[in-house]
This record gives sequence, C-alpha cells and structure tokens, in this order.
Amino acid sequence: MTTIYGISNCDTVRKARKWLEAEGIAFDFHDFRKQGLNAEQVARWCAAAGTDKVLNKRGTTWRQLSDEQKAITDDAALQALLVEHPTLIKRPVLELDDGRVETGFKADRYAALFDR
Repeated sequence: MTTIYGISNCDTVRKARKWLEAEGIAFDFHDFRKQGLNAEQVARWCAAAGTDKVLNKRGTTWRQLSDEQKAITDDAALQALLVEHPTLIKRPVLELDDGRVETGFKADRYAALFDR
C-alpha cells in the first residue's frame, strides 16, 4: 500500500492527498506529528531519496535550530535530528509499494510515478 507521510494541517500534504484521491489511488496517511516516526523510517527515506531531499532547510523549524545543529553534516546525526524534529522533513513523503520515495508534491511528478 502506498503511504503518504506528513502533517494534516500542511497545505502541500493536503494537495497531495487530494490529487491521490482524485486519481483513485489507494493510500494510507501517516501524520508524523501525531503518530511519530522512528529512526528506521527516516533512514529508509534518506537512503532512497537522499538526506538532502528529506531535510527541509526552508521551514521555520530549521530556522529555530541552534547554529550547532544547523552545522551537522553527518548523515546519522542528521537523521536523528529528523526523528527528534519531524517538522524538519520535507512534506509530504510518499512511500510507494516498491520502495520508491518521493518528497514534496508536484502533480506532474506524481502522475509520472503512477503512470497517469
């Protein structure tokens, strides 16, 4: 089953969910603010998509981090930071049945992923 990860009040997550529903694509929604995340999920996303694509440096959570935290370059430490602060994750994260991972939402990219 395709799973979309994000937070329910995020506009981009809402757009992605509406797109999937309009296309008749079955999916599970995982609100990581309410349901949490574990290190294995984050490591899987970073391995599939790249830590740089999973980490959102444009949001308010990133701006609120200390300079020490922003200077972290080690993947394991960055992944731990993502688990500790899930809103640092670029939303939504789409995890397909075959293990592919897509971050963010662009209708044309989703259409290509689902052969639409």
